[in-house]
Amino acid sequence: MTESAHRPGPRSRPARDLLALTAVVAVVLAAISLVVASHASASSSPTRTLNVTGSGTVTGAPDTVTFQLGVTTVRNQATEALKVNNLRVKSLERALLAQGATKKNLQTSNFNIYQMTDQNGNLTGFNVSDTLEVTMHNIAKAGGAIDAAVAAVGNGVSFNGVSFSQSDQSRALASARTKAMKAAHAAAASLARAGDVTLGAPLKIVDQENQSSPAPYPFFPGAFATSGAATQTRLLPGTQSVTVRVSVTYQVNA
Repeated sequence: MTESAHRPGPRSRPARDLLALTAVVAVVLAAISLVVASHASASSSPTRTLNVTGSGTVTGAPDTVTFQLGVTTVRNQATEALKVNNLRVKSLERALLAQGATKKNLQTSNFNIYQMTDQNGNLTGFNVSDTLEVTMHNIAKAGGAIDAAVAAVGNGVSFNGVSFSQSDQSRALASARTKAMKAAHAAAASLARAGDVTLGAPLKIVDQENQSSPAPYPFFPGAFATSGAATQTRLLPGTQSVTVRVSVTYQVNA
């Protein structure tokens, strides 16, 4: 037998293609294994965070006042008590409107009719009460409106306190929010320096608004000016603070 008879012949084309495909598959599998291993390694290192809080306060003058004026009438008959009280309430409304209040800012906040009895349970009469909540955007006129209402109704009037507010708080809230974020960032930067880490971007921000109102204006009997009195009732609005608190979570890097 000759030497050429034992020499392997050239491989067929399908065999060469199969070997090439096997090599490609092996490379792809190796790459996939590397990606999975890298992802697993990254997942095992959780994001490091730093949580801080900050607050910002802006103080301004209120421009709106809200108070309640009530009218009470006691009569032997319910119909008579209701009729008289309704007339008094109309007088109250006219007095308020004449002093700068508007109808859209007059709202009934309470209305009651109840029987009055003695200690033995015997009917002695009927009590009718009607309370209006009044909102005025000109605080300087509020005292005169109260005086006029008392003069119109007389001894049947009652006053249930007063509160002040700002009709538009959008600017104050925006300014307070900016101050709160600056305070939070300053605190985070200080902690990051102390902890020898690098402060990253904020990951989460929680905004909380908190308005602190001034104390209600107290009512003292005889504080209202009566007809012919030289002094008009004054309502002092003082100032009002708007506070925003934020909680911020920052990413930190070693």
